[in-house]
Amino acid sequence: MNNIKKVAIVDCGGANLSSLTFAIKRLGLEYNVTNDRDDISNASHIILPGVGAAKDAMQKLSQTDLITTIKDLKQPILGICLGMQLLFDSTKEENEACLGIIQGECKRFTTDSSYPVPHMGWNSIKLNKHTSLVDNTLEGAYFYFIHSYYIPLLDQTIASTEYAIEFSCIVQQENFYGVQFHPEKSGAAGSKLLDSFFNL
Repeated sequence: MNNIKKVAIVDCGGANLSSLTFAIKRLGLEYNVTNDRDDISNASHIILPGVGAAKDAMQKLSQTDLITTIKDLKQPILGICLGMQLLFDSTKEENEACLGIIQGECKRFTTDSSYPVPHMGWNSIKLNKHTSLVDNTLEGAYFYFIHSYYIPLLDQTIASTEYAIEFSCIVQQENFYGVQFHPEKSGAAGSKLLDSFFNL
């Protein structure tokens, strides 16, 4: 990873990036939390974090003129939680239009006494495909989730998780990757996934 010069974390208005920045530091990488288009375009790897509401995040990206910049990126970009959902066409959360990089709509979990919403805590993943981001060592690994909305299974689904229904927890379309869980809060498995991403 010595050839990696800069990781850009897109500032889309969410708070509490301390776990993410600490995880990146642990891997020995430099990072910058930024909404500067040049910083993002010139980074080797980009993270689109997800804390907060889709509408607020999309407004922030629009106000900072980052929507086209993100859609035009050719280097690896990783959307985390809400950041993954923003890669899709839209979300049922306030019926917000998103980035439209991957076709599909983010839906809300149905409230069920056996499956409280939000889906919060540790859950395992099932690999649907092996890619450079994930290999069979992560089959059945547990990651930390906290979300009320989900992406159904798609052609772009790399891994899935079950919580009342089976949903996408890792997706990929070309250089755009998304994880529904928080790898930065997921111990050794999360660290392995982040390390794999930064080696793409």
